[in-house]
Amino acid sequence: MPLLPYGERVGPEVFDALDVAAAPRAVVGFGGTLEPRMLVAAYRAGCFPWPSGDDEQSLDRTARRLVRRGALPQWAGEDPLVPWCSPDPRAVLLADRVVVSRSLRRTLRRSGWETTVDVAFDEVVAGCAAPAPGREGTWITDRMRTAYSALHRAGGAHSVEVWDRDRLVGGLYGVLTGRVFSGESMFHREPDASKVAVVDLCDRLLRAGVVLIDTQQPTPHMASMGQVVVHRAEYLSVLQSLRDDPVELDRRRLPVARLA
Repeated sequence: MPLLPYGERVGPEVFDALDVAAAPRAVVGFGGTLEPRMLVAAYRAGCFPWPSGDDEQSLDRTARRLVRRGALPQWAGEDPLVPWCSPDPRAVLLADRVVVSRSLRRTLRRSGWETTVDVAFDEVVAGCAAPAPGREGTWITDRMRTAYSALHRAGGAHSVEVWDRDRLVGGLYGVLTGRVFSGESMFHREPDASKVAVVDLCDRLLRAGVVLIDTQQPTPHMASMGQVVVHRAEYLSVLQSLRDDPVELDRRRLPVARLA
C-alpha cells in the first residue's frame, strides 16, 4: 500500500484489510487516528498502538522506507507515525491460572486494601505514565492518555484501582474486547500493589466469564504471575471466537482479603 496523504482521514475499516496473522513483523502498519472507533477496530484485529521511543525524524525515515518497499501500509490521519503492533509470539495470562506467591497472599490477607473498577481511570493512567525507578520516559504520551480516556468514556477501556483507605496505591488499565482483556499498563506506590490489581482483575474477569488476558509482551514481572507466550496466530484465532461476547464487570468496592 503506498504512502497516503496525511490530510486524508481513514477509518477503522483499514484493519479489516490486514492479514495480521501473516505479518512478517510486530509492527503491522503506521498512521491513522487514535479515536475510539479506530482503537476498538485495532483491538478486535489483535493490534494495539505503541509509539516508539525514537525521535520523530528517525521514526519518519523508518516508516517511509518500509512503506516505500511495500513492507507496511501507512494510513492518513492525525497520527501518521503511530505504529500499530501485533507481536509474535504473544504473551498472555490465563485468569484461572494466575500465580499468587506466598508473600503476595500475605499482602492480600494483611494489607486492608480495597479495590474498585473504573472509579479513577485517568488517575490510574497518570500513575502508569509517571517516572519510575529504572524506567526512562514513558510510551504513554499525552496523546495516548487522551485517546484511552476517550475510549474509557465510550465504554471500551477499564481500570482497576487499589486503595489504602482513600489513597490510591496501585492499579492497572486495559481494553475489554468481548471476553478478552488487553492489559496496557500498571503501577504501584506500595510494594505488591500492582500485583494485587492483577489478582483482583483475574477474579472479576473470571466471574464475568473472561479467562484470556492479553499481556502483549513478556516481562519478568508478569512471568512470575503465570504469563506464557503463544503463537500470534493462535491468539488471533481465540480472539476472533471471543471478541463479540458481551461482558459486564463487577464494579463494587471489595476487600482484597477475599482473594487470599
